[in-house]
Amino acid sequence: MRAEMPRRHVLKGALGGLTAAGLTSFGLSACGGSDAAPVTLSSVEFLGMAAPATDAERAASYTAASVKLGYSDGTSKTQTLAYNTIYKTGDTLKNGSASVIAGAYYDINGNPIMDTSGTTPEPFYSDCPDGNSLISLANPSVAGVTGNTLFLVTQYEYKSLDNAGVSMYGKLPSQITVTTLDQDKKTGALKAVKHFTVDTKPVNGIWIACASSLSPWNTHLSSEEYEPDAVNIATNTMFQAFSQNLYGSTTAANPYHYAHVPEVTVKPDGTASIVKHYCLGRIARELVEVCPDNKTVLMGDDGDNTGLFMFIADREKDLSSGVLYVAKWAQTSATNGGSATLSWIKLGSATSAEIKALADTLKAADIVTVKTVDPVDTAYTKIGFNGKTEWVKFSAGMEKAAAFLETHRYAAMMGGTLEFTKMEGVALNKKDKVAYVAMSRIEKSMIDTAGDIQVGKITAGATYELKLSAAQKDSAGAAIGSDWVPTAMAAIPALVGQDQVADAVGNTAHVDKVATPDNVKFSEKLRTLFIGEDSATHVNNFVWAYNVDTKKLSRIQSVPTGAEATGLQVIDDLNGFSYIMGNFQHPGDWGSIHSIVKAGADPLINANWNNKKSSAVGYISGLPVLG
Repeated sequence: MRAEMPRRHVLKGALGGLTAAGLTSFGLSACGGSDAAPVTLSSVEFLGMAAPATDAERAASYTAASVKLGYSDGTSKTQTLAYNTIYKTGDTLKNGSASVIAGAYYDINGNPIMDTSGTTPEPFYSDCPDGNSLISLANPSVAGVTGNTLFLVTQYEYKSLDNAGVSMYGKLPSQITVTTLDQDKKTGALKAVKHFTVDTKPVNGIWIACASSLSPWNTHLSSEEYEPDAVNIATNTMFQAFSQNLYGSTTAANPYHYAHVPEVTVKPDGTASIVKHYCLGRIARELVEVCPDNKTVLMGDDGDNTGLFMFIADREKDLSSGVLYVAKWAQTSATNGGSATLSWIKLGSATSAEIKALADTLKAADIVTVKTVDPVDTAYTKIGFNGKTEWVKFSAGMEKAAAFLETHRYAAMMGGTLEFTKMEGVALNKKDKVAYVAMSRIEKSMIDTAGDIQVGKITAGATYELKLSAAQKDSAGAAIGSDWVPTAMAAIPALVGQDQVADAVGNTAHVDKVATPDNVKFSEKLRTLFIGEDSATHVNNFVWAYNVDTKKLSRIQSVPTGAEATGLQVIDDLNGFSYIMGNFQHPGDWGSIHSIVKAGADPLINANWNNKKSSAVGYISGLPVLG
C-alpha cells in the first residue's frame, strides 16, 4: 500500500487540500517539523510505449507511456501519461464576444484569406501548427477564467493543400495566435478561453514560421524558415503567391523582409505585439535558443548547404543589436555521424534598424553577383548554395548588407562551413553546459568528398551534442564575448538513426530508434532530452525521452501516420504542474513508406482530422513536478 501513497514532491499542488492531520500522516507536521524524515522523490524513469500496431492507433495522436517514480524510502510508483488536445485547427473559438476559426489565415490588413478552389469559398486555416510557448504573466486580465490564467503562443507553419488538392506550401502568410488558457487548479487541465491572432502588419507578415522557443525574459521567439532567394526572386512562383495572398500583388513583398527573427510579447489581456529582428542573419532558421547569459543565441539552420550560426547581443534580453558568427568544422571522426572541433568566424556586427533600412532599399544585384557556370575569374568565389554550386562576388562596400541579408553566400565566401543538411532544433542543457542540435538527415554536402564535413550517409539523421566553453577567440584572434561558445560537436551514439530495408509495415529506419529528429527540448529537472520526429522513414512519427545520465531512450508519443511531431516545449513547473506541449502537422501526408498501412488508416484519419484539413494543438500530462 505504501508504494501507492501520494508523495511530497510528485505534484506540488497535490498537498493543497490536506489538513494538518493529513500532513502528519505523511510524516510532516503543520508547523514544518516531522516525526520522521520526509519521503522525497529520488528518481524519474520514463517507461516507453510500443509503436502503433492497429489502424486506430496509427490514425491518432496518443501516448501509452508512463513514468516510474522512485522515492527515498526505496518504494516506487508508476503513473500513466496522457495526450490532451486543447483545440483542433478549424475549431470555432472565442475572441471576446466574436467567434474565430483556430489557425485561420489573414492578409496584411486583417482580412480572412479565402480558399476559392472548391465549390464553395471558405476561409483558409492551417493543418500545420508548429512552435508553442506556454507563458504565465503577472496580473492577467482576461475574463472568463476560473482557475489560473496562462497564455499559449502558437505559430502555424503553412497550409498543406487547398480544397482542390493543390499544394499551398509557402503561399500563405504564416499566422501566430495567443490562446488564453484556463488552468484547473486541482488537475492542471488546460482549456481554451480566448483565441487572438497577432497582427503581423508591423513586420510585413511572416514567411514559413517553423519552430520556436521561449526566451529567458518570457517572450515567444519565432522563426522564418527557408529564406526566399532574392537573387532568383523573379522566378519564385511560391513567393509570388505569398505576396499575392498577403498584399494582393505578386510583386509587393520584398524578399529581404523575411528569414529573420520575429519576437512576440504577450500582454495581460491576451493580446500581443510583435517585432522582427534583422541582425541575426538571414538564414533557413528553424529556431533560436538563448543561453543563460541572456545574450548568446544558438541557431538551427534547416535545408541544404547550411551552417551553424551564433549571435551575441550587445545587451542582455535585447536582440536588436549584436555580433554574428559562423562556425568552422574541423573533423575529428567520420563515423556514426561524425565529430569535430569548432572555431568561429565573425561575419559582422549590426543593429536591427540599420539592416532593416538596407532591406528596405537594396536589391540583390546591389549586394552580390552570382554565376552558375564558372566565370574563370578570380574575383569570384566558388560556394555551395541550397544544394547547388555557385560562384559569387560581393560588391565593394556592401559587407554589412552581405553578412546580414545574403548570409549563406557571404558566410561560405568567408570560409564558414556551409555543409550541414537539415539542421533543425537546438536545445540547451545548462548544468552540463552543452547544447543539442538535431540533424534530420545526414546526406549530400555532409557526405561528399569535398569540403570540411565528410561523414557517412544516415538518412535517419542524428542528434549532436555541442560542448560550450568560455574564453574563446574568433578566427581573427579577437575575443568572443560569451561563456557559451560551442567548441566541439559530436553525434550522441544512442541518438544516431539506423537505416534499414523496409520492415513489415514500411519503416525504413529502425522503429525503436530516433529517426529524422527535428524538435528538441531539454528538461533541467528531469535531466531528459525530448525529441520530436519529422521522418520520411518512420510510418508514424514519435516523440522520445532520452535521459542524459542513464542513456535510456523511451518512446512516449505517436502522432498520426504521415504527420510530423511539432510544437515541442517542456515546462518543468507551472503552478505545480508539468507539461510537454506538442502539436502535429499534416496528418495523412502519404509517402511511399505508407503504402502498406494507408488503406486501413486513411478513412480513420479523415474521420479524426476533418478529412486531413485539421491538426491538434495539445500537451502530454501526468509528469511529476520536482521540487
